[in-house]
Amino acid sequence: MRRGTFRDDTVDYAAVGATHAPDLMQYPPERSVPAENSWRLGSGEDRFRTAGEALLSWTAQRAAGLRIEDVRPAAGPAYSGVSFDAEGNPIAPSTREVEQRFDAEGMPFAGPGMTLRLQGRVAGMRADAELRVISVTEEPRRIGFVLGTVGGSVVSGEELFEIEWREDNDEVWFTVRAFDAPNALIYRVIRALVKRRRKELFARYLRAISPLYATPL
Repeated sequence: MRRGTFRDDTVDYAAVGATHAPDLMQYPPERSVPAENSWRLGSGEDRFRTAGEALLSWTAQRAAGLRIEDVRPAAGPAYSGVSFDAEGNPIAPSTREVEQRFDAEGMPFAGPGMTLRLQGRVAGMRADAELRVISVTEEPRRIGFVLGTVGGSVVSGEELFEIEWREDNDEVWFTVRAFDAPNALIYRVIRALVKRRRKELFARYLRAISPLYATPL
């Protein structure tokens, strides 16, 4: 399995990868508003694989009513990174190129370094942005990716989408974690709008992956 990462200076925020930090909610990047939510999707390997496939093929975004356009792969070959075991320990570095996958409609799966344009509205608020896939994780019990803003959004920051198959109880959980720094004047003045926008986005993402609204955390 792979963990691919792409890092450069084209995103419009400094704390690249901060959504992976376990203390994000306590110590978010400066000026940003952190958010996190997790839902139980069910249990077992089949549920994990199905949810992971849906996640990497943009189901959370598209089923949430957002349009994905102008998808562009990384300019150079994607580095597959280091493999990890179930406990998160590195196994061995890998230098192979990652094979690009596509869904039935020809949409490429999330891949490190990919850029895309997202368009739509959330609770009457604009959700347009140019985004970059910062990293992609595919491990035996964890699948996910991180999106970072490049420009054109009312906020700047990062979103992490992750499916985890827990070894201790066989449960499958979907977690979304993010931080948003307001760009638009109205969001800088009324910071509660940042939280409202994020809350609605989370609800849509979670509904898309778990239509039955299984047990909120």
